[in-house]
Amino acid sequence: MLKYSVASLNELSSIVIPQFKKYPLLTQKGADFLLFEQIVEHMNKGAHLTANGLKQIINIKASMNTGLSEIIKSEFSNKINPAKRGYIQSNFIPKWVSGFVSGEGNLDVGIKKSKNIIGYQVYLRFRISQHARDASLMELIIKYLGAGRLERDSRKPALYLVITKFSEVNQIVIPFFNKYPISGIKYLDYLD
Repeated sequence: MLKYSVASLNELSSIVIPQFKKYPLLTQKGADFLLFEQIVEHMNKGAHLTANGLKQIINIKASMNTGLSEIIKSEFSNKINPAKRGYIQSNFIPKWVSGFVSGEGNLDVGIKKSKNIIGYQVYLRFRISQHARDASLMELIIKYLGAGRLERDSRKPALYLVITKFSEVNQIVIPFFNKYPISGIKYLDYLD
């Protein structure tokens, strides 16, 4: 796995934040971005170098992503007052779905035992995984496509948009990605 990472405060302020202001995130990760932007602003003002500023940053971080680590919680337990987290109104552009699938989706071909003549069955599965807080966005995609179902993960706050019917893969998924191609290496999975 490769990760692209930017940690320079200057580059975050001058490149990353303007990029996501120009092209906003359409999932609830957009709410994390808005909180992250607040932390960058605090750090640009030197707030992270003071006890009060550090407390403000910890309160904001408490509302981001998965929250605070157990170590930070134990160190600052009596001082944590999580910041208000915004909500991103779910909306999407069909072409955006292809980019979303490039990062969060998968196209599977599986083989399982079966009672048919040859003893095995081939199955197809198109799936997008996302944090459970993006259920409304996933429901919008299902509504737009006119296919699929949501499955919740019992082990973590995740859900999956799943399409397994051969007719839906053949008549909906394939034409969609022919019209709005997937980018990157996942495009090769799509071709397979």
